[in-house]
Amino acid sequence: MTAPNTAMQQQQPQGQAPARATRPIDNIRNLLEAAKPKLAEVTPKHLTPDRLMRVAIATMSRTPKLLECTPASLLNSVMQAAQLGLEPGSALGECYLVPYKTTCQLIVGYRGLISLARRSGQIASIEAHVVHQKDKFNCRYGIDAKLDHEPDWSADPGPMVAVYAVAKLTDGSVQTEVMTKAQVDAIRKRSKSANDGPWVTDYNEMARKTVVRRIAKYLPLSVEMAEALALEDGDEVQVVDLPALPEGGSRTDAVKARLAARLGTPGPTAEERAAAEDLVAQAAAEAEAAEAAARAGEPEPGSEG
Repeated sequence: MTAPNTAMQQQQPQGQAPARATRPIDNIRNLLEAAKPKLAEVTPKHLTPDRLMRVAIATMSRTPKLLECTPASLLNSVMQAAQLGLEPGSALGECYLVPYKTTCQLIVGYRGLISLARRSGQIASIEAHVVHQKDKFNCRYGIDAKLDHEPDWSADPGPMVAVYAVAKLTDGSVQTEVMTKAQVDAIRKRSKSANDGPWVTDYNEMARKTVVRRIAKYLPLSVEMAEALALEDGDEVQVVDLPALPEGGSRTDAVKARLAARLGTPGPTAEERAAAEDLVAQAAAEAEAAEAAARAGEPEPGSEG
């Protein structure tokens, strides 16, 4: 019994500690670090790649099931959060990284949708509230629509019975939407993460989000809000991989590269591909005209003075 141990000791150089296996969280950290330049391309100014990576790593550390997801799905979800300008899993509750078997899925929360909705610049305020059984609640639709809600502030206001959203636009108009708990639960049942993630840990927040999604159909949307809604409506959402602009490349090259990347995403119909190809040609022509004007010292087409 002593011989094998002696042989092992001889194979291990003296004074050298045995190699430690790399932890899954370290692999993900290295993956995000390698993707940092790409994150920097899509992350808006109010959110830095370093901040996004720290928040994502902290979320994965708190949720071990995320480390069982494929690295590609984890990176894809973080990239989607970067494109939307939302922090996944932070105390802000803007969006969540949720494990679905071996796939990580980004779920935008109630506060995230509110933030995205207001980016259109046409929404003065938007809020959503839960109605409990003991609350005084009166909703009436029609020509003289009315919505009144007086919450019961006792320690036990009763179970949730409904949820509603109110949006005020900058033009002074108001839009309201009300959903019963049964309607919210019907939406939950269709979710792949109905029994995991925020639907379990933050039900009221997800109920608010559900009614905000419903009212968004009647509101002017920001580009990010539209992307967030499309992200959750699609079965498989792929992040568009924008090719880096070659050194010395022109603005025309950049437009062509970005729009060509959109053509490479899976699933477009023949009509969509034809429309996208027309968009490539149009954008390229506009960029070439802008460059020609810049070389001549003239204002770009469409610019004023």
